[in-house]
Amino acid sequence: MPNGEFAARKLVRQRKHQRLLKKTYKRKLFKLKDKYDPMGTVPRAKALVLQKIAVGQKQPHSGQIKGVKVQLIKNGAVVGAFTPHDGAIGFIDEHDEVTIEGMGGSQRGQMGCIPGWKYKVIEVNGVNLDMVRTGRKEKPKR
Repeated sequence: MPNGEFAARKLVRQRKHQRLLKKTYKRKLFKLKDKYDPMGTVPRAKALVLQKIAVGQKQPHSGQIKGVKVQLIKNGAVVGAFTPHDGAIGFIDEHDEVTIEGMGGSQRGQMGCIPGWKYKVIEVNGVNLDMVRTGRKEKPKR
């Protein structure tokens, strides 16, 4: 490591190079989240339900994962969203307005055995999906 009187330039270049090797720093510097994440920089977004879908789980689990294909209102991107808990899919109809948020996978990725879905539904027509599912609130008509 250089440590002489004229070594500052080399030290600065080395430090910059090491910083660029870090994934989090590079993502922030080049604003990659704004460019490639359909939700942009926000934690939640509203969307319209296009269709209900069920897909098989990844190995070694078996079963059908229920979810919805939604179109984001802010930019028109179409993404898949997971509907958590038993029977939640029964309270969501096509053309409903839902609120989705990230599922919390590593580096904004998928969770566990759910294949390729990064988002989950938390509200339907402005009411918490868990409240509707347990019967504490009624889903408003649109």
